[in-house]
Amino acid sequence: MAEVIKMPRMSDTMTEGVIVAWHKKVGDKIKSGDLLAEIETDKAVMEFESFQNGTLLYIGAEKGQAVPVDTVIAVLGKEGEDYKALLESAGSGNTKSESAAVKPATPVAQTPQAQPQQVVSSAPANGHSRIKASPLAKKIAQEQGIDIQAVRGTGDEGRIVKRDVESFSTKVQPAFSVPQVTGTYEDIPNTQMRKTIARRLAESKFTAPHFYLKMEINTDNLLSARKQINEKNDIKLSVNDFIIKAVALALKKNPKVNCSWMGDFIRYYNYVNIGMAVAVEDGLVVPVIRNADHKPLITISAEAKSYASKARERKLQPSDWEGNTFTISNLGMMDIDEFTAIINPPDACILAVGKSKEIPVLVGGQLKTTHVMKVTLSCDHRAVDGALGAAFLQSLKSYLENPVMMLA
Repeated sequence: MAEVIKMPRMSDTMTEGVIVAWHKKVGDKIKSGDLLAEIETDKAVMEFESFQNGTLLYIGAEKGQAVPVDTVIAVLGKEGEDYKALLESAGSGNTKSESAAVKPATPVAQTPQAQPQQVVSSAPANGHSRIKASPLAKKIAQEQGIDIQAVRGTGDEGRIVKRDVESFSTKVQPAFSVPQVTGTYEDIPNTQMRKTIARRLAESKFTAPHFYLKMEINTDNLLSARKQINEKNDIKLSVNDFIIKAVALALKKNPKVNCSWMGDFIRYYNYVNIGMAVAVEDGLVVPVIRNADHKPLITISAEAKSYASKARERKLQPSDWEGNTFTISNLGMMDIDEFTAIINPPDACILAVGKSKEIPVLVGGQLKTTHVMKVTLSCDHRAVDGALGAAFLQSLKSYLENPVMMLA
């Protein structure tokens, strides 16, 4: 008996998927485990396998088409089997006609309105139908682009002379032709990832009352420790690896920051899962370092590098991005001094990290240099108050300025 295949829900936030490619065509024999299609979710492009054996009888979504979750995208059954009644009972007609495929962006020309130009009346200013002007006055008017009819003559019987044209040229600027500039623009359809980022962060920004705490942290000891460790290990630690570990330990010291606002209650987590924002081509994803407080720096570094690589290759799985309790967004490597970040639901806080830079300082009357890094903690005031956020930042500062505490 034929069976329908529906658009699967591949993440907790997915509402629709885009067919990136079909790996089978109508009439192909399918075995359980065969790759049917690639589907773009709000997080990544994922492979979709068949769970049944049979012949592919029907494909209901074209490449590039956005299809809502639980909508029929294919039918599998015996060769030659009638599946139309099955489609009707499944509440799905041909989705190809119901949902338009994504169209490529088309440049559209936009022509600005013509600029008004100065108009000079052609009626003679001296009131006579025949223009009386000296040959020299006519020559000067022609050279300067002046309409001789607009000049008022002061000579005998209103005759236009040289001085009239020269006087007129200082009062009236000639009309210049304004070049017409054609502007173009391009409309690019939003990907599932971009739509989800827009929806979730808009909900966060306008639902959670954000407040921000900023702190400057000395990174001299951190940079020194990183250099010493990297000289002895194959896996090279980044500054971000230290930050992930320090945040995890600071959350253990301040467990009331490691929480989520749930409406009627606040959920406090007994585990520390750190989400790390990773920029990809059309947005960002947040893979999760689980139980980061229990992992050594080397392990955190290896996981972070693996997740970043998988994210950019669009190979993350749902289990890689679920379960965060706190998020870090680091733009320091992009030369950003400081910024504020929007809280990543369901977290109550997110830490925005700027670059570590060398600055001059006055110590004991002498000018020296030191390295500092600015961080900004965005808090959901419904769950975390200012004193709680400040205590967390103090703990974070202590760990980052004394990195040996993270190595114990």
